[in-house]
Amino acid sequence: MTLSTVAGWLRDPCWNGEVVRVVVAVDTLDREVMAWVPTIGAGIPISAYTCSRRVSSSLHSQQTKPHGSRDMGVGELNNCYEDAELADTIMVVGANPLETQTNYFLNHWVPNLRGASLEKKRREIPNEPHAQGRIVLVDPRRTVTVAACETEAGRDNVLHLAINPGTDLALFNALFTEIAARGWVDRAFIAASTSGYDAAVQANRTTIEQAAQITGLSAEDIRKAATWIAEPKQGGVRRRTMFAYEKGLIWGNDNYRTNQALVNIALATGNVGRPGGGCVRLGGHQEGYSRPSDAHVGRPAAYVDQLLIGGRGGVHHIWACDHFKTTLNAAEFKRAYKRRTDLVKQAMDGVPAGDRAAQVDAIMGAIRQGGLFSVDVDIVPTQIGSCAHIVLPAATSGEMNLTSMNGERRMRLTERYMDPPGQALPDALIVARLAQALERSWRTAGKADIADKFRGYDWRTEEDAFNDGYRRHERGGEHVTYERLRAAGTNGFQEPATGVESGRIVGTKRLFADGKFNKPDGRATFTSTQWRGLQAEGKQAEKDKFRFLVNNGRANHIWQSAYLDQHNDFVRDRFPYPFIEMNPADMTELRLNAGDLVEVFNDNGATQAMVWPVPSARRGQTFMLFAYPTGVQGNVVSKGVNEFIIPNYKQTWANIRKIADAPEGVRHLTFKSQEYRQP
Repeated sequence: MTLSTVAGWLRDPCWNGEVVRVVVAVDTLDREVMAWVPTIGAGIPISAYTCSRRVSSSLHSQQTKPHGSRDMGVGELNNCYEDAELADTIMVVGANPLETQTNYFLNHWVPNLRGASLEKKRREIPNEPHAQGRIVLVDPRRTVTVAACETEAGRDNVLHLAINPGTDLALFNALFTEIAARGWVDRAFIAASTSGYDAAVQANRTTIEQAAQITGLSAEDIRKAATWIAEPKQGGVRRRTMFAYEKGLIWGNDNYRTNQALVNIALATGNVGRPGGGCVRLGGHQEGYSRPSDAHVGRPAAYVDQLLIGGRGGVHHIWACDHFKTTLNAAEFKRAYKRRTDLVKQAMDGVPAGDRAAQVDAIMGAIRQGGLFSVDVDIVPTQIGSCAHIVLPAATSGEMNLTSMNGERRMRLTERYMDPPGQALPDALIVARLAQALERSWRTAGKADIADKFRGYDWRTEEDAFNDGYRRHERGGEHVTYERLRAAGTNGFQEPATGVESGRIVGTKRLFADGKFNKPDGRATFTSTQWRGLQAEGKQAEKDKFRFLVNNGRANHIWQSAYLDQHNDFVRDRFPYPFIEMNPADMTELRLNAGDLVEVFNDNGATQAMVWPVPSARRGQTFMLFAYPTGVQGNVVSKGVNEFIIPNYKQTWANIRKIADAPEGVRHLTFKSQEYRQP
């Protein structure tokens, strides 16, 4: 896929010609506002540093981070997978790991829940009592993970806290208050490795009764959760609790502060940096986690979607994203984006494609009239790519040398074993070509100060980019080479590297095991996280106006955002439309049957889905597959964000109405329960 739009048609370009076209457009803008979307798809591990370096350091654009834990000094990937086998209790928030972290769940969580890891516990952590693991799950929805835990651990060892949507923060503050009041805290750890504990206890004080009223839980269940999390074991030994979270928290209500409220509990109980502990996101992307500083951006970062909708920005670079499927407020974004990019397309259509000067003049004239010049870098055609003026083809895993890490920071090298299609290149080398052309262009224009910002991109291979990015800038990077990664094989090493022994990289099993955190004084910081309701603008009004919660997320059957599966006939036959799970009683009231096609609508927009009856779904609450090409859930998500411009995708309310009886394309499908059961 090496395509560019020229006079309304697509052609195979010469790479140099297309790079020049991009450079000239950016150059002529003379550094007006640039809009940037960070890489989240193909080639992430190499691109995470290389693409971010080009944007953050050279073009001064914006990125947003959702993890409040980082500002507390606690990086979000801080334990190892084995800790799920060693924990006395696992607390998981806003995640469905059986579906979305399947191997991790089955290989590390389930053995503990079955009691099959007891011998490992005794071997790894001697001199304290051990028992079969317990689990606390915080999720308004009864997921297949809840059912699996009940099956494997027994109902007595599973506590599902089905909170009112978006009330996690109030629950965490109450647990923090209860644990502190009972003295179930690690005072030695708090004194040696943290700051701000007493102030946080005072600021976040929430009674169990207050939390019960907000969350809809019983006071008894909240107390039970506190006991399972923090009550000392026999002999006064501190309980080992692993805290895990994912998109339900990361992209939920008041997410940044809710993340911090959970970390408060983990720090108070001394469960960061010890075996069987950790306060971690569960992962989702195979990321390299090597990025330049974004300190120059400041806070809040720009709200790029709203800048584009409002007519700001002249050039938009897209790297492995499809906003039309995955952004919030997607319906309005798509309308504005298409209108603005069409202005440029129409201008380009009006001049000969081979007349470079006329093309540039036409592009710039359209931009000055409110148009937007769009450059898309991806491995497959996308919906937003249909609006792009240039589409540059990227290589993906197997077609390039790929360094990546998983949720326990285990870095590996996946070596290229086949050629990329056509003229596709790794993201890093696309970045290099763009940067080199920009440097030449600015230097020719006599603006050396700007040209100097694009120096140093003389990469010829993926390894060059890795050496420039990871080896020079990441802690322990000096110990990591392609040769040593090849020797490490599938096991790789756990970041950060600490040295080399007998030619092998020595890694770090757990972060913060020494009690030193990512703060200037080495102390993790407790944080004030008072409850403030549905925080994002308009969310409470939306809840009051519309009947159904439209929760959303991923499914095991479909890879991530249907990124490649949208072109997979097997998957598209199973899911011709995105499903929306509904309680059968709600379906009866709306005269719906399994497989019927419905419209989901509110003041933000509308989308479509096929109905999937789920008896365990709560009345008035639905769950819809997100980012599906034949029904984009983001169309009904509002533009509401927090003060750091971090969006809330999860708390959305809408009405539902029938479009048609189950169409022919779904009549062959089964809508049986997917709940996990032992044979």
